[in-house]
Amino acid sequence: MLYGRQAEQAAIDELLRARSGAAIVRGEAGIGKSALLDYAAEQAQARVLRVNGVESEADLPFAALHLLLRPVLDELEALPPQQADALRGALGLGGPTRGDRFLVGLATLSLLVELSAAGPVVCLIDDAHWLDGESADALLFAVRRLHTEPVAALFAAREGEFPARGLPELRLGELDAEAARGLLTGQAADLPPAVREQLLAEAQGNPLALIELPRMLTAEQRRGGLVPLSFSLATAKPVTDRVLRGFRDRIAALSRATRSCLLVAALDDRAELSVLARAVGLLGASLMDFAEAERADLLGVGPEGVAFRHPLVRAAVLLACDIGTRMAAHRALAEAVDDDRRAWHLAAVTLQPGEEVAGELERLALRARQRGGQTAVSAAYVRAAELSADPAEATRRWTAAAVAAAEAGLWERARELVGRAQRSAERASPPGSVLAELAQVKAKLEIEAGRPLEGVRLLHQGAESVADLPAKLSLLSLAGFYTWAGAPHPDQVTLARRTEELCPDGGGLAAAVRTVNHAIRLILEGDAATTLTYRTPKQVDRIPFEVRFVLSYADVVRADHDGMLDGAARLVEDCRADGRLGRMPLAMTALTIAQLVSGRHRSARTTVTAGLALASDVGQSQWSSYLAGLHAWLSAVAGAQEECAALAEQASREAEHRRWMPGAFWAEYARLMLDLGAGRYEAVLERVERAVDGPMRHAFLWRYAWPDYVEAAARAGHPRRAEEPLRRYAEWAQATGQARVLAVLHRARALLAPDHEAEDLFEQALAFHAEGEQPFDGARTRLAYGEWLRRQQRRIEARTHLAAAIEAFDRLDAAPWSARAAAELRATGASVPDRSRAGDPLAALTPQELEVVRLAVTGASNRDIGAQLFLSPRTVASHLYKAFPKLGVSSRAELARLELA
Repeated sequence: MLYGRQAEQAAIDELLRARSGAAIVRGEAGIGKSALLDYAAEQAQARVLRVNGVESEADLPFAALHLLLRPVLDELEALPPQQADALRGALGLGGPTRGDRFLVGLATLSLLVELSAAGPVVCLIDDAHWLDGESADALLFAVRRLHTEPVAALFAAREGEFPARGLPELRLGELDAEAARGLLTGQAADLPPAVREQLLAEAQGNPLALIELPRMLTAEQRRGGLVPLSFSLATAKPVTDRVLRGFRDRIAALSRATRSCLLVAALDDRAELSVLARAVGLLGASLMDFAEAERADLLGVGPEGVAFRHPLVRAAVLLACDIGTRMAAHRALAEAVDDDRRAWHLAAVTLQPGEEVAGELERLALRARQRGGQTAVSAAYVRAAELSADPAEATRRWTAAAVAAAEAGLWERARELVGRAQRSAERASPPGSVLAELAQVKAKLEIEAGRPLEGVRLLHQGAESVADLPAKLSLLSLAGFYTWAGAPHPDQVTLARRTEELCPDGGGLAAAVRTVNHAIRLILEGDAATTLTYRTPKQVDRIPFEVRFVLSYADVVRADHDGMLDGAARLVEDCRADGRLGRMPLAMTALTIAQLVSGRHRSARTTVTAGLALASDVGQSQWSSYLAGLHAWLSAVAGAQEECAALAEQASREAEHRRWMPGAFWAEYARLMLDLGAGRYEAVLERVERAVDGPMRHAFLWRYAWPDYVEAAARAGHPRRAEEPLRRYAEWAQATGQARVLAVLHRARALLAPDHEAEDLFEQALAFHAEGEQPFDGARTRLAYGEWLRRQQRRIEARTHLAAAIEAFDRLDAAPWSARAAAELRATGASVPDRSRAGDPLAALTPQELEVVRLAVTGASNRDIGAQLFLSPRTVASHLYKAFPKLGVSSRAELARLELA
């Protein structure tokens, strides 16, 4: 029976009834978190998987996840092969994993969802604050992506530990007086009332204290004697300190052999009984000596090993021993175990630098890296660095530890390790490759902290230090990109010039990177006609990921939308194939831009929705800002004002915090498109003029907005204000030679031209659109042409263009633009049928449903679709089940008749 936890029990009951979702129970030690998880286990009409985080295993990658999933690992064959291999590799059951920790999280989700096909599943994770970082990442990634699957998860963690952004929390406070009295009476009904009242005051509503403090009473105190309670403290120490003291006193009363057994178990309390038997035997004890501790109700011994009654018992054991006893126990365990734990036990008894143990720890780090465990990699490298006798080796290992910590998203820890690496480097002469790696991780920290230009300076340092050409090009590609992407600063042009100077001579990839960085400098200097000419390397598998991203992104500068679509799509597919979910938000940003500028709005909406969710899951706020701005633009074109405003605000807020220009640019461009679609032309002019003189003036993509400014100026009756923007756009469009931007150029000129010139310009625009299709821009040209034709009293000709514009806008879900074209068509005297969204079944689908349907049309199985979209096959089936009635179909075969834009 639980006292005083009715509200929390009701919340758990609701989670179990919902059968899907996750929550965290938070509170101080002893407050009753584990009791609530026990309650959940009793109430769950489901398969229950349970694990406890253990402090001694916090540096062993995926240790807790392995224990949680161990009963169900025979179900791995049901997963897509990539996910199954990643999970096997992470748990040490297969070869090295190609993916990152997020792919392991996805595989965990898929496994849990597969299990739920046979009935609901409940995961209970106690002491989550002691989970190894990899297990914590995988489990949080999995539970955040639960939708309607019958899988529920409940974590228990202490206050201020185990951050789990976005998950609901149940915060446990002290028991009220009535509940505390009830619990104490149930434990110690024989105590005199005065003693019970003092215990109530000392326990402060902590359930563990109410249970344990009575056990600390002497016989005389239990009779109500006047002897002061031994745990009564005059100071205001936490009540858990009093419980801890009680456990220490009980441990001190045990035999030496039993204390040795307790210490071995405390130092490695996941050890199998055979390992424990060997280790305690080396200390002159046996498993039989655990019996005394069992009788003292400090732990339990079962077939799977030892379980302490409460984590505070383990803490008390460690506090009760001296350093000599502890080192002896570590030595015994080092002899008894034959896995990764051995290196840690050896490290615990190594007090002087020595390459033997340092090398063992580095080998441990390399094994952890093969399993995708960056947190464990960092921890092992840290201890290896501490034990390195050679300062250069220490620097290399401190740097590797910092890189792994940054890869794991442990930014403060990475910053601390960078400092250690720098101090070590001052005493050594590390090779250029180490200095370059150190510079790159320092740059990553500066960019994460919202100081991108400081990061660029560090990337320059790295490029100056490294001789390896691919590594140098990666650093310089990122330096150019972040110079451009940072908020305006007087040093930007100087930094861009320095990046260009550092670019090596030569052809191929070096020439491409050099050309891109040259263009970035020109853009920052205000060259309106900047474009790019270089040959894109064919063998992309040999090009560093960062270089591929920058080259793909640079295609927007030369208006090579097809090239950008191809390059960005391959980036996304390669990330999927390699299981690098941590890189996906960046790749999906590039793909969204490519789809957007190509007029593939539905595809862009699907990509950006998935990218935003993934960026949030993996904690990449700079890409969340970018993607939110892109999503806002698409919402603006669709006329979704509230959604646009919310997304633009998110993008602007995160961009300001990060000093990150692209997210702010797209947020402002979205607001511009919302105004343009609503006919607020003066607002468009004011918005653009304010932006290009402000913090987004060097955003290259303003070139794509100049035609919007020209249209607004023409419609607002200010043609002279459009002349300079049109001139600048014309310089660039003609320099690219690309049909799509030349079509827009001719439309913009037609809007400003006298009537005797306009028709020819519109016709030329349509000819360019036919050469390079861009559905949104093409529809806008037909709308503008149709409006002009109607004003010329050529209504029959106008109807053809306006009807085509309406059809295209509807396929793009561009509601305000479709409404405007429909109004123009009515003005020609034509009847316009109801073109509500109900007439377009695809418009009723969510972005995720639309993407699933797109792949289903190609004949892909649910498993194949799930592998591509990072969903479980059952989630795919659920999306199809919901999509079919919306589309008016009942089978996959009927999907083939749909037109998917």
